[in-house]
Amino acid sequence: MTMDATMDAAPEVTEGEPDNAARNRLVIGILLVSTFVVFLNETIMSVAIPHLMNDLGVAASAAQWLTTAFLLTMAVVIPVTGFLLQRLNTRPIFMLAMAIFSLGTLVCALAPGLELLVAGRVVQAVGTAIMMPLLMTTVMTLVPPEGRGKTMGNISIVMSVAPAIGPTIGGFILAHFDWRFMFYFTLPIAIGALVLGASRIRNVSTPRYAPLDILSVILSAFAFGGLVYGLSSLGEGAEHGSAIPAWVPVLVGLVAMAVFIWRQVNLSHQDKALLDLRTLQHRNYTFALVVMAIAMVALLGSSILLPIYTQNVLGLDTLQTGMILLPGGLLMGLMGPIVGRLYDRVGPQPLLVPGVILVSLVMWSLTLVSQYTPIWAVVAGHITLSFGLALTFTPLFTASMGSVPMPLYSHASAILGSVQQVAGAAGIALFVAVMSLRTAAAASEGLTGVDALAAGIRSGFLCGAIISVLMVIAAMFVRKPEAAPGGMPAGH
Repeated sequence: MTMDATMDAAPEVTEGEPDNAARNRLVIGILLVSTFVVFLNETIMSVAIPHLMNDLGVAASAAQWLTTAFLLTMAVVIPVTGFLLQRLNTRPIFMLAMAIFSLGTLVCALAPGLELLVAGRVVQAVGTAIMMPLLMTTVMTLVPPEGRGKTMGNISIVMSVAPAIGPTIGGFILAHFDWRFMFYFTLPIAIGALVLGASRIRNVSTPRYAPLDILSVILSAFAFGGLVYGLSSLGEGAEHGSAIPAWVPVLVGLVAMAVFIWRQVNLSHQDKALLDLRTLQHRNYTFALVVMAIAMVALLGSSILLPIYTQNVLGLDTLQTGMILLPGGLLMGLMGPIVGRLYDRVGPQPLLVPGVILVSLVMWSLTLVSQYTPIWAVVAGHITLSFGLALTFTPLFTASMGSVPMPLYSHASAILGSVQQVAGAAGIALFVAVMSLRTAAAASEGLTGVDALAAGIRSGFLCGAIISVLMVIAAMFVRKPEAAPGGMPAGH
């Protein structure tokens, strides 16, 4: 991008002008609505996995790719958003993201089988991958430090209410219509958000030249893809055998990740890194990143097991499963603004530590589920889990992004998003793999189908319980960043 092009794309909003506050609120509001749409799409599928397994005649290890491929694509694309957020202005990158997402939703709605459905989910994921870093970077740019907790609380509403009503809407649709109507429902909302953003959103960033290292993009794809595919192969091998040993893609992923990290470190000295790993030099950001990664492994892994458990073990339908998940999600939405204001007042520790402890306790309790577990206990456990997560995510987002200087915001949000999605995909793959292996072993030991599946699900939740202990330990080290002179976070 030339200097002239950069000047032509200068932001339409300049800090300090009287009407900036209203315009900034409008931009953030549109981004929040649009992010709500893409989050709704991500969770509306959660109760559909068992339904699609029966309707399309596929195993759990194949059906999980509807979620895993989505998260994996996001993990590969999100690093590139750091580049996009520097090169493009707010309005064109928003329109690009929502247009791609709408196209993917249309492909899913018209898909005749699993293969094209997964392909449509991949296209959706490309658009979704851009939205969250765009929202986070915009908020960090426009909102002063003393008000970020409240704004991040509003983001938490989006991140909790969409997951709350997504399964319920998905359950209602599956109870009365074909599964394709989940996408027919989302498509007009996505197109509406695109039209609204095209007409009302304003540019609030200043594009600058940023190089794109193609080799880094390729290495990141092999790194993240190899690790998640290897974990997924464990589940496939347990059910029907796998042509490629699981350790092969895992090894490829580990080697590619090592080379990727080495290249980013070298390129960061020339300001050419795809992901500037100098953000990890800020200790508070790194600790928050670790907690976020572990939380996503436990959360996404358990989120795919709960619908399988409620429908295939307890015998509930999709609508009942959605209703079970609704109270906890709505509680997270109600807690978002409260937790945000409390963060601005007391910092992360009094909120984060009790939150992760609650999450860990629920994960351990889920290792005891069986076909005789009362439904009220499942609802109570999910509500407690949601309360713990409400205390967790807002402090993590605010403390992590507030711990790096402004020039690194786009890289920090891209790294945070990449880690979230890779950890979530790894969690799903790991939990399904452990469930499949244990279910197969239990069946060979003479247990009936439901008893064998329940044993497998308990083993999957045990993975989350063990991992959650590490999350509690890491959360002890997260602190509230303090602004130092010059805008640099203190204590980095």
